[in-house]
Amino acid sequence: MIASGHAMTEAAPTSKTATVLAPLLLSFSALSWAGNHVIARAIAGEVPPGTLNLFRWLMVALLTWFFMAPVIWRDRALLRRHWLMLALFGITGGGLFGTLQYVGLQYTTVVNMGVLNSVVPAMLVLAGFLVFRDRLGVLQTLGIAVSLAGVLAMVSRLDLAVLQAMEFNRGDVIIFANMALFAGYSVFLRKRPPIALISFLFALSLGAAAANIPWALYEHLTGYAFVPEPTSIGATAYAALFTSIVAYVCWSRGVETLGSGRAGVFLHLIPMFNMAFGVLLLGEPVQLYHGVGLALILLGVFMTSRGGRALSAPL
Repeated sequence: MIASGHAMTEAAPTSKTATVLAPLLLSFSALSWAGNHVIARAIAGEVPPGTLNLFRWLMVALLTWFFMAPVIWRDRALLRRHWLMLALFGITGGGLFGTLQYVGLQYTTVVNMGVLNSVVPAMLVLAGFLVFRDRLGVLQTLGIAVSLAGVLAMVSRLDLAVLQAMEFNRGDVIIFANMALFAGYSVFLRKRPPIALISFLFALSLGAAAANIPWALYEHLTGYAFVPEPTSIGATAYAALFTSIVAYVCWSRGVETLGSGRAGVFLHLIPMFNMAFGVLLLGEPVQLYHGVGLALILLGVFMTSRGGRALSAPL
């Protein structure tokens, strides 16, 4: 999984095992990111987002170098050759995206975050079409629609009045723009240099950390300081280990195998996981709309992952 010897392309041949494992990897990424949303909302206003993201990516850089230095050192020539592209990946996919997500969740709810996540698959398809002239098959398109219906069923509680009454604030605007940024990052992953995935993550972490230094300095100078206590340290550790290392590796491998369009539908699992955390951790009751939404989301994910190879043929 680590020593990827070729560039990430949508049309690259994949083994049957990789195709079977890809949905599991993408699902685990969604689970890890859902957990990060819950944590980010819980610490909103207590932990400065830019500083948290800076420490998060510094921890990722240290861990990847400590455990995988020989692999990273082997790719040093390619890392130097493609430093600008890797820096852009780090600034967008790690630095800006991570910090803006924490900022947005200071003003909006985890449920609204889940709703806005459901727009990303459509953004991925649109970005693939605009940049690379990609297309989706009929089954994948239907799968996206079905899983989106499942998200809406859970959010609306099968009551259109609930959906119509939802209000979107500046946090939602930040999150929506951030999702567009993430869609662009994911689509351009096919242009990743031919280096090991762990080397890519190491370079990404350096770029992301560097991008957050000015933000963290501004927070510190304005009195919004990072206080090293169990809550802030725990949030940073989770963000580094699960949200960054585990989820990023799983997501990158899943996108490489299935394509960004088909992989994007797995983001519909995030609001499902968010609500599941509410039931398991907060004792919220299970309702009919939970079952309906879950069934539709899983059906949509199944349809999308089982369809023909996506985003592999130009229009």
